[in-house]
Amino acid sequence: MEEPTYDPSRPMPDIKLAYSYKLVNCPGKTIVGLHVNFPPNGSTPPHRHGGCSVSAYVVKGTLLNKMNNDPMKVIPEGGTWFEAPGCHHRISDNASATEPATLIAVMVLETEVYEREGMAALIQIDEEYRHT
Repeated sequence: MEEPTYDPSRPMPDIKLAYSYKLVNCPGKTIVGLHVNFPPNGSTPPHRHGGCSVSAYVVKGTLLNKMNNDPMKVIPEGGTWFEAPGCHHRISDNASATEPATLIAVMVLETEVYEREGMAALIQIDEEYRHT
């Protein structure tokens, strides 16, 4: 499958906070869960997750995923991936133009950063795509 380039006319996913908890066994860290619903043909602009460690689980559908300069992967329902802090998430797309897709993202980051910046600490869209 050919790697898509980001197209700002495609619909963005709906991202909702599922939970956030301070980790008592890891002082200074918070775990955050996001419920991400991609509409058919949905796409997220290239982005980073700051200092977060991220794991993702595809609950429904199939996603296209590319990190840094690694090859793009097709992640089916039940598939997972991990993003280390600072990873560049270049492709995050619903593979289907007709069916929705859903993922759960779990992020661990510094509590102070999350309390200060909220969602902005979790998702940082690349500068060239922030106003498209």
